[in-house]
Amino acid sequence: MDALPDDDRGRLVRRGRSLITATYAHIGPEVAAPDKRYAGNNLSCSNCHLWGGTKKFGLPIFGLANQFPQYSSRQDREISVEDRVNACMTRSMNGRALPDDALEMRAIVAYIDFLSSGLPPGETLPGYGAGSMPELSRAADPDRGKAVYAQACTICHGTDGSGIRRSLPTTDLGYMVPPLWGPDSFNTGAGMARLSVAANFIHFNMPHGTDYLNPRLSVSDAWDVAAYMLAQPRPLMPGAEKDFPDLLLKPVDTPYGPYADGYSQEQHRYGPFAPIREAVDKLRQQRDHPSSR
Repeated sequence: MDALPDDDRGRLVRRGRSLITATYAHIGPEVAAPDKRYAGNNLSCSNCHLWGGTKKFGLPIFGLANQFPQYSSRQDREISVEDRVNACMTRSMNGRALPDDALEMRAIVAYIDFLSSGLPPGETLPGYGAGSMPELSRAADPDRGKAVYAQACTICHGTDGSGIRRSLPTTDLGYMVPPLWGPDSFNTGAGMARLSVAANFIHFNMPHGTDYLNPRLSVSDAWDVAAYMLAQPRPLMPGAEKDFPDLLLKPVDTPYGPYADGYSQEQHRYGPFAPIREAVDKLRQQRDHPSSR
């Protein structure tokens, strides 16, 4: 970043990084200009995309520019990088979509492009997503997770999951520690509302200072504390029932219906997921290869 010249592109990339790390200050719900209030909460994008989107298995955004356009099963169409940004804006940020030509959107995309600099087309980098730890053979247990939360999480996120504001709630200075549930957190349609995403993210990144090389919570503790977090109230994503027109492409841990497999919402939320995955695979095979029935 320091080596970027002070030209139009350099300023746009720097603005994009600031939008990622201090989203609340630019487009949050308490900024002065009403037409700039795109985010519906006071989070920053970097609360999920750690280190400004550069931490391995901290939901990084490096190297993504060449991966778009790509097919989205949630929307059942090819989406652009702008569409993907707006999926975060309407779900994780519980807000409204940015216009593709808005300065803020152009800046975020410029920053993503910058983080993809030098990567040949078709090549991917290690560290994408939130990691992949073993699944449990049982359902994740929110009650057990409550005890894990009390031991490992309350010192930062609080007993009520409300996090720590940088200042008074009437300012736009965001959070030192983000809320994990409640009205200022991500909504039910966010990627982090899926148990597998939340559990892996927690395992490889939490408590603060953890990295994927040295996880501090056990696998079972991470699954259970994620279940406890996701059992708490948060904003509802309107229209989520229209997601995944092809229900057989819906991730097994999507916490809202409808489903094609006959399993309960409870099991889709907390697992175990292996039986659901087996049933979905069988239904998909029967649909795609009728002669195999």
